Amino acid sequence: MIVIKFGGHAMGDNASQWMNELVERFKGGERFVVVHGGGPQIDKELKLRNIQKKMINGFRYTDQETMQVVEMVLTGTVLRSVVRSLIRVGLPAVGITGSDSGLLQVDYKDKETLGLVGVVKKVNPKLLHDLLDMGYLPVIAPVANDLEGTALNVNADLAAGAIAGALRATQMLFLTDVPGIYANWPEQSSLIESITVQELKRIDFTEGMIPKVEAAINAIESGALSSRVIDGNSIESFVSALNGEGGTWVHA
Repeated sequence: MIVIKFGGHAMGDNASQWMNELVERFKGGERFVVVHGGGPQIDKELKLRNIQKKMINGFRYTDQETMQVVEMVLTGTVLRSVVRSLIRVGLPAVGITGSDSGLLQVDYKDKETLGLVGVVKKVNPKLLHDLLDMGYLPVIAPVANDLEGTALNVNADLAAGAIAGALRATQMLFLTDVPGIYANWPEQSSLIESITVQELKRIDFTEGMIPKVEAAINAIESGALSSRVIDGNSIESFVSALNGEGGTWVHA
């Protein structure tokens, strides 16, 4: 079982290539779950609406107006696009959200500072197990509801990590716009090839690296066997990752 986090920055010309790479593996019995992001797509829609983008420590500040855009883009445009693309190459994809059947139980990460941003408290994987057992490939949009039914924006990296843990995935694979985790971003020589969870916790990260690191750690501490952060724009990196190589490998 491999959980793949498909970042918005990785939704470029190589998307169909990595999807095609899954086909034979899927037919051979390997099971996959895809969690997608959509940062660039959200940014584009916010710009069209003249809504200011605001990032705080790698997380998107989400007020009510921004949340409407986030939900529309992630659960509508992007989710449908990813599902259509997977079906086009012959994979039986089914699109769902973190709200469906209570898949993700969330609470506010920091309501005062970040607004409508959720953090996963619990994953209810029954829906995913049912879909997988019926031969489907689940695709998940990272939007979920709080206990009062308010939609919250959940960081896709963290959602994917929590899901990978709940499914006891053999590998949590993060497709991003960088080759891996950098100890001192953007210094290229600081790319980490292999690191334990405890070693990773001792490094201070900034901005966009923070959610990636938190998610990689959370996946393993929740039950996944390993995490790997790779360049989602490189089909070679993706193939290597499926074979357990390349990028930044995070392990217990």
